[in-house]
Amino acid sequence: MKVTTDKINSNLISEVEEISGQKVSACFQCAKCTGGCPVVWAMDIYPHQVLRYAQLGLADELLNSKTLWICAACQTCDSRCPRGVDIPKVIEALRLILLRAKGGNYLHPNDLPAKVLENAPQQGLVSAFRKYAK
Repeated sequence: MKVTTDKINSNLISEVEEISGQKVSACFQCAKCTGGCPVVWAMDIYPHQVLRYAQLGLADELLNSKTLWICAACQTCDSRCPRGVDIPKVIEALRLILLRAKGGNYLHPNDLPAKVLENAPQQGLVSAFRKYAK
């Protein structure tokens, strides 16, 4: 892959770190996360590469990757990381950035039918508000 400065999104690292609470720059590319990932065979960008792309600010490549939706968040990579980077949290942050960038997916409690508010689990509603609201 050819890396040029015109593709770099310098805000990506700060946005991912703010949402995930993880220090993306802590990764030194040992690839232990990729070695233990049970679904790596289906990914187009491996877990350690996700962090590297984020470090380089390659937002387009990351946000168009199927890896973001394949990650099972099983925490195997997290348990193997010698630097303590929780990669599933980083991937979830990238998912949120992508969903928010699409726009028009905002969810407000007043927009929900009364039956949904009465019967839906609170955790599900809070999760939806976090994902679809800015």
